[in-house]
Amino acid sequence: MSSENSSADDPSADGVQDDVQRVWDVVVVGAGPAGASAAYAAAVAGRRVLLLEKAELPRYKTCGGGIIGPSRDSLPPGFELPFRDRVHAVTFSNNGRFTRTRRSKQMLFGLINRPEFDQQLVEHAQKAGAELRTGVTVQRVEQHGSAVPDRRTVAVVLQGGETLLARAVVGADGSASRIGAHVGVKLDQVDLGLEAEIPVPETVAEDWRGRVLIDWGPIPGSYGWVFPKGDTLTVGVISARGEGAATKRYLEEFVGRLGLAGFEPSISSGHLTRCRADDSPLSRGRVLVCGDAAGLLEPWTREGISFALRSGRLAGEWAVRIAEAHDAVDARRQALNYAFAIKAGLGIEMSVGRRLLTAFERRPGLFHAALTGFRPAWNAFKGITQGATSLGELVRTHPMAQRALTAFDRRQPGGDPAATAEPTPATEDAGS
Repeated sequence: MSSENSSADDPSADGVQDDVQRVWDVVVVGAGPAGASAAYAAAVAGRRVLLLEKAELPRYKTCGGGIIGPSRDSLPPGFELPFRDRVHAVTFSNNGRFTRTRRSKQMLFGLINRPEFDQQLVEHAQKAGAELRTGVTVQRVEQHGSAVPDRRTVAVVLQGGETLLARAVVGADGSASRIGAHVGVKLDQVDLGLEAEIPVPETVAEDWRGRVLIDWGPIPGSYGWVFPKGDTLTVGVISARGEGAATKRYLEEFVGRLGLAGFEPSISSGHLTRCRADDSPLSRGRVLVCGDAAGLLEPWTREGISFALRSGRLAGEWAVRIAEAHDAVDARRQALNYAFAIKAGLGIEMSVGRRLLTAFERRPGLFHAALTGFRPAWNAFKGITQGATSLGELVRTHPMAQRALTAFDRRQPGGDPAATAEPTPATEDAGS
């Protein structure tokens, strides 16, 4: 849709009610990767877009900051990634043992600091025409009642009582989303991530340059990571919620094992990640949700940036169509199309990720052995991180991957003891 057809160019169009209160085409709540992507997609289509953020930008977010291929491919044209490092090697360990490093001639993925990355995404949305308001908290949205002038309008009520009107609303307000609560988002997996940003001397930073560490943890389904970003190492762990004390202990032991306990973190933080249930709604009336607010996250790795960018773009595109809908039936049709687009892509990846997480919880040693000693598994890892394939595409197009996942599904805890055997210790492997 071109800006020539935008209601922003026509003061008599439906998008402008009167001088008393402006009606936005699309209001996006939350200016993280999902919200900024939604705002950009709607603004570049020529709509009047308002992007709301409760914090002042830039702001810190608990996040490893890995930018894999699908994230890179979902960025706005001309976006220059603010990489702090480019990863060509991955060291894998199984709870600190059986360490092995695999290498790639091509970059596997890049590492960013979220404050810079998010700020840059917001600036692209602004350049496309979106208006930004920070320091505002959305209390609720209303689609009926005295605050709503007609059935084509949604009221966005801010803390303090101010009400904004929109033809469509996109909720991208994170994993504790108020817009998600309005839509009725249902979750079936909640995990706790703990992270520390640790400044290190140049000698230590040099040892990590271009290499990350992934450690399969002692708690079922857990793992830890070290991501180098110049003179700082991002060190974190994640496991199922309800294991808070054990997760904290894992992080402390992990940091100590790495020889980093003597360095004072500049930031220590925690964050809950939430994955949606299969039947969780993605919309209600003229309100859509995306990213963490929708529970869109890869269940095994808990990677969320690519899911935020991809779902945000789709939400922005379909919000434009909902804003143009003249009745509830048409709005519902467009919302269903959005849900179909999400489920056909990200939903399939999440389904495969759930199956992988279940298998990984049972036999992390088998995953470690495969990634460090079985070239097809390493090639699959490279393909996913580089953006050449996805979890869903891998299982759909590779018979070996299909058979392996089916075998994982069939195996029950306490089965074949060989499946839980630890791999042979190794130290270094110059893979391609």
